[in-house]
Amino acid sequence: YGIMNARALNKATSQRMQGMLLLVFSKYFHLPFLRGIQTQSTRTGLGGIWGNKGGVSARMNVFGHSICFLNCHLPAHMENSDQRMEDFESILQQQQFEGQASMGVLDHDVVFWFGDLNFRIDDLDMQVVKAAIDSNKLSTLWEKDQLNMAKDSETVLEGFHEGPIKFPPTYKFDVGTDTYDTSGKKRKPAWTDRILWRLRPMAQVSNSIGTCVSQHFYRSHMEYTVSDHKPVSSIFTLQVDMPLVTLFVEDEWREISDAVAKFKAAPNFPRSSWDWIGLYKVGFKHHKDYVSYVWAKQEESDFLRQEHQVRANHTFSWDFILGYYSNNMSSIVGVTEPFQVHNLFSFLLQHLLAMHH
Repeated sequence: YGIMNARALNKATSQRMQGMLLLVFSKYFHLPFLRGIQTQSTRTGLGGIWGNKGGVSARMNVFGHSICFLNCHLPAHMENSDQRMEDFESILQQQQFEGQASMGVLDHDVVFWFGDLNFRIDDLDMQVVKAAIDSNKLSTLWEKDQLNMAKDSETVLEGFHEGPIKFPPTYKFDVGTDTYDTSGKKRKPAWTDRILWRLRPMAQVSNSIGTCVSQHFYRSHMEYTVSDHKPVSSIFTLQVDMPLVTLFVEDEWREISDAVAKFKAAPNFPRSSWDWIGLYKVGFKHHKDYVSYVWAKQEESDFLRQEHQVRANHTFSWDFILGYYSNNMSSIVGVTEPFQVHNLFSFLLQHLLAMHH
């Protein structure tokens, strides 16, 4: 499971626990808005010893909102609905984030909870379930879905939302086919793979303008047959704020004299003498993937114009961006639009005069 976009992705963070993997990707121009990134993992298999079951999470501030992504693999089998809820509560209790982000999973403005949650369809036998699927009467099955029913009785599920499920159960299939289980066990189809989200009450959110999340679709992908599960995906949008640092460059750098940038910092942005501006190829994956960098030095009363020598290893003509890295926030907080650098074996990145509000 991962939070991905299809093009120009940069990995913001990841967390793995045995077969469980959580990946968070971002387009490069969103990187300035991802701060306070932390990850956690909790084992619940074999009484907390084994990591085949449990949860992995990643939290961060995104566009000024605190967000947590929680990927869980909960206990299997029809009769273990109560154990699934107990494991979920245990994961929530154990996952506490440190530092300025000192909070639990449910303390975030937005929580995305997803994974192989393993909830099943109660009461109805195999023939009834398959007949409902064949006749597209999924509402009959939804009424008996264990997770859906648990929302009425489990306090920990209060506030969690799930989009309408308009796709057939995603488990269990004969591998390599679109045929539900024909093995001797004949496991009953179920919606084991789920994506839910939760918003904190408006009075508690960390951003004064609140949080707005919209779901655009929620679907399964029947074309994949490498597993006995069918993948599930969803797309959401979250409202955005302005960047802390805005960088400006010319559209092309053809001469040394072109290698100049300007930046404007937000009034309350806490600058550090250890901040730097990196030159990145478009498509970079991490803030340390710079081709070269220059310190964004801070003088007594102003930021003085300074020249810094940066040498490339070979001649190039590529698309680049500049990114402003904040030492205090341990993240990129401003980026330029892509621009081209042409045929420069060595060039100067000239530090700018600060532009104050």
